[in-house]
Amino acid sequence: MPTPYGSRGGMAFSAAELHVLRRSLAHALQPSSAPLAAEEAQDCLRLAQSVDEAVREAGRLRAFVLDDLARYRGALPGSLSGYLELLRQALAAGYEPTPDDLAALRALRANPAAAALLERARAVAERSVRRRLTMAQAPRTRLLTLAGGREEPPRPAPAPKERPRPERPVPTPGEVFPPRRKPTPPPASGLAVM
Repeated sequence: MPTPYGSRGGMAFSAAELHVLRRSLAHALQPSSAPLAAEEAQDCLRLAQSVDEAVREAGRLRAFVLDDLARYRGALPGSLSGYLELLRQALAAGYEPTPDDLAALRALRANPAAAALLERARAVAERSVRRRLTMAQAPRTRLLTLAGGREEPPRPAPAPKERPRPERPVPTPGEVFPPRRKPTPPPASGLAVM
């Protein structure tokens, strides 16, 4: 079974699993070859299930590390050395520091190791924000499929929709909000002025 390798999402495969992976990729890239034998198809399915399990295990490991990091952050300043080491490892693994991490490091910046880690965490956070902004502004491109994959029939172009005409004209602001009238003075009552 493939196993998670490191904290960056890598996976370790055995030689037999690599052989199955290579055969399935070769078949996907050259669909004109003979169909997969039943045994090869079963090998591919088992490998796919194993990869899915390894991905789930990597997710559980990442969740555990992040929970551990939050526990250490909550126990600061008593857990300073453990927190700094966990955060250093998480940053090396691609972790993007949260505002809580940055606030904790700012509070601990009297410690030289915390101050150095704060600068590193700030740089990672800024790169992350810039990357997300450029991704949000980048035009979306269509993904192309490899030859031999399942082809979907082309979709017909949608017909332009006609805007329905309103049954009655749209009211103007003057009709919706009539002009205010000047207040009239109150009627004179029979009181005598002295």
